[in-house]
Amino acid sequence: MGRLIVSEFLSLDGVMDTPAWTAPYWNDEIAAFKASETATTGALLQGRVTYDGMAAAWPARGDEDPGAALINSLPKYVVSTTLAEATWNNSTIIRENVAQAVQALKDQYSADILVYGSGELSRFLLVNGLVNGLNLLVYPVVLGQGKRFFGDQAGPPLTLTASRAFASGVVLLQYQLPDTAQQH
Repeated sequence: MGRLIVSEFLSLDGVMDTPAWTAPYWNDEIAAFKASETATTGALLQGRVTYDGMAAAWPARGDEDPGAALINSLPKYVVSTTLAEATWNNSTIIRENVAQAVQALKDQYSADILVYGSGELSRFLLVNGLVNGLNLLVYPVVLGQGKRFFGDQAGPPLTLTASRAFASGVVLLQYQLPDTAQQH
């Protein structure tokens, strides 16, 4: 059974909205972590907004970006009731019974299923006990406003499994969540 891992860029005050503010802190260490995170992935799961952004950017990236071939070839699942067609290579739309469909994906894949961003979807997956781990890259920025990753609700219990500080001041926090998916 595959693990579902949510990977988020967060400000110190928990904002994950429109992460253009991360660019000044990006460095080779973070790029290497993101590359290793993707390399262990069997599939991507995304919400509509994240899918649209990635589908617009990744297919145009060429050989100068070593991750492009992998990202473009991975199976991609997009949760949306409004997307008419998923045209990015290897993409499938999940329109209904999302919790059951995601559990079926976890049963299908032995490698990790990775969720980049996709705040609304990530919160849904957390509430439904489908997330096995969080990779939170916390940036040394306080934004004061924007969509917060956990919103206004209490989150599930988390067990810290690893942490790492990058030279740019970004901190990686990796958490494991209890396996509650079997209850659904």
